[in-house]
Amino acid sequence: MKITDAAGKIETLVDSLRDMSPTRLRSSSSDEHVSENDDERSSWIALHPSALDMFDKIMSDAEGKQIIMFLDYDGTLSLITEDHDKAYITDEMREVVKEVATYFKTAIISGRSTDKVQSFVKLTGIHYAGSHGMDIKGPTNPDQSNQEEVMFQPASDYLPMIDEVVNVLKEKTKSIPGATVEHNKFCLTVHFRRVDETGWAALAEQVRLVLIDYPKLRLTHGKKVLELRPSIKWDKGKALEFLLNSLGIAESKDVLPVYIGDDRTDEDAFKVLCERGQGFGIVVSKTLKETYASYSLQDPSQVKEFLERLVKWKKQTLGEEEEVIHKID
Repeated sequence: MKITDAAGKIETLVDSLRDMSPTRLRSSSSDEHVSENDDERSSWIALHPSALDMFDKIMSDAEGKQIIMFLDYDGTLSLITEDHDKAYITDEMREVVKEVATYFKTAIISGRSTDKVQSFVKLTGIHYAGSHGMDIKGPTNPDQSNQEEVMFQPASDYLPMIDEVVNVLKEKTKSIPGATVEHNKFCLTVHFRRVDETGWAALAEQVRLVLIDYPKLRLTHGKKVLELRPSIKWDKGKALEFLLNSLGIAESKDVLPVYIGDDRTDEDAFKVLCERGQGFGIVVSKTLKETYASYSLQDPSQVKEFLERLVKWKKQTLGEEEEVIHKID
């Protein structure tokens, strides 16, 4: 590879990292500039209205259908943190998710390893799909000794390579202050949230060199992370389809899948729902961005509020049904 080609790829990658970083505050020295920003936001909200504002419409569309909940973890159920090992879910959010899972089939699909997500969430009775859906486990049952049922691991042949590359990456990035490498079983995550922007190019170069030595891996990126994954056609969208099929409801017209996520990798799931013409995505974002999601929420606190309202709606629906039964009797 020519030096100029390599430099061009690094520059392109750094630009991508910059684009996915929190939007810098822009000057608002003129009323025209502020008006333009307001117009942009209004146009975006018109395309992706708040799921809270549109809650009644969403529930109207869900009438007579079985809602299936798919949830991302980081940035959706928990806040994004400087230390990725401390992205804890709050007790209040955990309780809400527990209630959601009581009334609706529920799955958490995350880029983290399944074991890590389970250790954070600490809930049984739901599906966990870690490593962007490459490690899917069925609902745990506290009444059984075997609490984890491995349902699907499409990249199991890659495990030895992933174990090897994590050590290579740690060695290559240890000289870059703030960079950390997270082993997520079927994928590797390089965090650069605490890396000064002046060090992004050096970090991207080290990751590129690793990819040259391991061509069976591919590079993806999300919020302040670079990820190395097996080069297989599998993502969160594929995981969503697998779970619908495994539940035996993929072809049902009476099912309404709802996926809530905040990152670029969640777009694969949003896109699948759009293509199926079934269900919808809710993007969690305070900034304007292209998305396949139908609705939006700003942060995990709004996700919590949406889930609380969903549970309340379901309880009211069941209460009405019970009242009808009593009247018939």
